[in-house]
Amino acid sequence: MEQCHGVVVASAIFGAFDIIQQPKNISEYSKQTICFYMFVDEETEADLKLNGGLDASKKIGVWRIVVAHNLPYTDGRRNGKIPKLLTHRLFPNARFSLWIDGKLELIVDPYQILERFLWRKNATFAISRHYKRFDVFDEAEANKAAGKYDNASIDFQVNFYKKEGLTPYSEAKLPITSDVPEGCVIIREHVPISNLFTCLWFNEVDLFTSRDQISFSTARDKIAAKTNWTLNMFLDCERRNFVVQKYHKDVLAHMAPPAVYPPPQPLRSANIPPGKFAVETSGENIILKAPFRDVLPRRGRDRRSGSRRQRKVSKEIISS
Repeated sequence: MEQCHGVVVASAIFGAFDIIQQPKNISEYSKQTICFYMFVDEETEADLKLNGGLDASKKIGVWRIVVAHNLPYTDGRRNGKIPKLLTHRLFPNARFSLWIDGKLELIVDPYQILERFLWRKNATFAISRHYKRFDVFDEAEANKAAGKYDNASIDFQVNFYKKEGLTPYSEAKLPITSDVPEGCVIIREHVPISNLFTCLWFNEVDLFTSRDQISFSTARDKIAAKTNWTLNMFLDCERRNFVVQKYHKDVLAHMAPPAVYPPPQPLRSANIPPGKFAVETSGENIILKAPFRDVLPRRGRDRRSGSRRQRKVSKEIISS
């Protein structure tokens, strides 16, 4: 991992929760110069050996598999925040990193993503906004309604932030466009200010709930209050242009298999028996034509209106 000196693409699957997705549309240059690392726990390692084709090479496709032992948390989602937010600690010599959640399939070359969201914007950190919510209080209520974490812990965290000065999102916070990120993709340059931000963000995840979308704006605003550092929060529809979200394994297990329908019956002429073709001769050539349904004649009103239009056009042609 210390030998990665350029760009690293990192992801993680803990608890055998997802299926490894292979990146697509990756150039040969990127395959030679970019490090692709997938972090897994022992449970996921056993599942990959049984079902995913993991062998002694410790590679599956472009992903190099790293098995993490002696994990600090019992919650797999919280463990996943270590490679997600502390990428600069795991890859101390890397200059840029792209984090994607284990459920995502990368479909665009990483260099194109860096150019689009960092280099073109002159930014050191980029993350997409949430597709629906902009306010931390709304995000907390949505997490409680979905059972993402126990309600008491979420309430304690939000009330703590409220006492520290957290307010609902409004236009008064512009040019900040949102307080809630989507969070499944992080694009960053490993410079001290962005490294400090993700360390502060990880501290909130370690102290409170593992729902990093709730703590994102608090860590961001702590730095913004003392520096002029800003990050690029792009639209979520832009994120969907370079990653495709897949289902978790437990969701796939409960999904019904896709329906298989028989092919439609071919259309046939009323005068030709099934399975036969219409035959036409042209000199010495024999032409086989696929049968078509007979064209029905126009009904009375349509036929008359068509005839009137034809007579009208004929008169105009003659008179001209």
